[in-house]
Amino acid sequence: MHRVTLFAGHYGSGKTNLAVNFALKLKNEGKRVVIADLDIVNPYFRTKDSAELLEKNGVEVVSPEFANSNVDLPALPSQLYGVVQNRERYAVLDIGGDDRGAYALGRFAPYILEENDFEMIFVANFRRPLTLSPEDALEVMKEIEAAGGIPFTGIVNNTNLGKLTEPETVLEGLELSKKLAKLCGLPVLYSSAERSVAEKINSDGIFPIDLQRKIFDL
Repeated sequence: MHRVTLFAGHYGSGKTNLAVNFALKLKNEGKRVVIADLDIVNPYFRTKDSAELLEKNGVEVVSPEFANSNVDLPALPSQLYGVVQNRERYAVLDIGGDDRGAYALGRFAPYILEENDFEMIFVANFRRPLTLSPEDALEVMKEIEAAGGIPFTGIVNNTNLGKLTEPETVLEGLELSKKLAKLCGLPVLYSSAERSVAEKINSDGIFPIDLQRKIFDL
């Protein structure tokens, strides 16, 4: 288990939902956890939306001052530096969508790379318009890496259609994720799905998501 886990992907990939659930999983394992929201692009769906649930479960939340408002300035709280510098806690970072959102990560990349105890996860959703193919997803990966300054280390298949997701949706996404893995030379770490869907999939490597919330605008 790496101390810092970063979730990045294209808009609507479901990375925020995944990051929140992953942070809760770490906390349930008895770890001291902080989750940080680095999304300075999209003010409407952020980690701060789940702040009450996270804090109730003992997970510290650090997010931009203007999260959940109609103001979207590129302002990041100073506490974010503590997230990556304080090595006594496990840190989960929710990176903004595609390369524009990943620019904020560049400010903290030197600290993360110096410690070298991180997992940079590409959240793949092959039901989104701009990542319908492994080749499309690979381009997004390259853009995020160039903007954020941290290389990806693995892929999570989070292919979904929100409430319309079926087991076949997830499994089709897994096959596309495997093709993406061959293109970039990285492993597929696991697939994720809302718990009711995950329980119908007879396969190892499924991370069930419990939060019932809108993952993206249909």
